[in-house]
Amino acid sequence: MSADGNWKVTINTPMGARTMNVGITTSGDTFTGKVNSEMGTQEVTGKVDGDTLTWSTDITNPMPMALDFTARVDGNTMTGNCRLGRFGNASLVGERV
Repeated sequence: MSADGNWKVTINTPMGARTMNVGITTSGDTFTGKVNSEMGTQEVTGKVDGDTLTWSTDITNPMPMALDFTARVDGNTMTGNCRLGRFGNASLVGERV
């Protein structure tokens, strides 16, 4: 599995779908990335376990909360979950662009 590259990721939140562009570079069991979304640009770091990526980030808009991501990469597609703090879970899908 190689998650390296650029991805268009959509999170299906209770407030509607939110799309972001994510650039990922893996190195062994970790990865670094840059997320560009309507909330700006953030650098992220995470873990790689086989075909699964996990990472966390904090946001301030629409309100402060921690987001915890788990995504499975299968070729040029990504599926997974985003934990939205106390607001539960949201599914995510992505495609390599």
